[in-house]
Amino acid sequence: MDIKEIQNLIKFVAKSGASEVKLEMGDIKITIKTGGDDSKGETTYIQQVPVQPQAQPQQSAPQPVVESATATKEAVTTEEDKYVTIKSPIIGTFYRKPSPDKPAFVEVGSTIKEGDPLCVIEAMKLFNEIESEVSGKIVKVLVDDSSPVEFDQPLFLIDPS
Repeated sequence: MDIKEIQNLIKFVAKSGASEVKLEMGDIKITIKTGGDDSKGETTYIQQVPVQPQAQPQQSAPQPVVESATATKEAVTTEEDKYVTIKSPIIGTFYRKPSPDKPAFVEVGSTIKEGDPLCVIEAMKLFNEIESEVSGKIVKVLVDDSSPVEFDQPLFLIDPS
């Protein structure tokens, strides 16, 4: 079987809509898989969308509880307004240490300077060191070690004074 025949077979499988085809001819074994797994990842996002509209009608009775939680968030927000928030520049996995056997880059209470490394974010098997944009003191670490982070997600609170 030559390259042209294999290419034609791949095109045929793609057009047929089959997700996987296995072909064995003598000592040659060919397996062709098309992108059938992509739709599974999308389903997760679709399932999250309708959760909010369903929760609103059910919250009609305990509204005071919701308002007190909102008031608490507002108080925390005004307290945290004096702090600088370091946000994730990329999507990936957040690590506080450069490697499992080494200490964390920073702890709560650590004094840092501009350009000091704060953490590492792994994206597509590349480890990206995240450096501080300001000098100050670490007030709070907002993300657990080895957890996924989104773009622009807050990672650290820093007191610049």
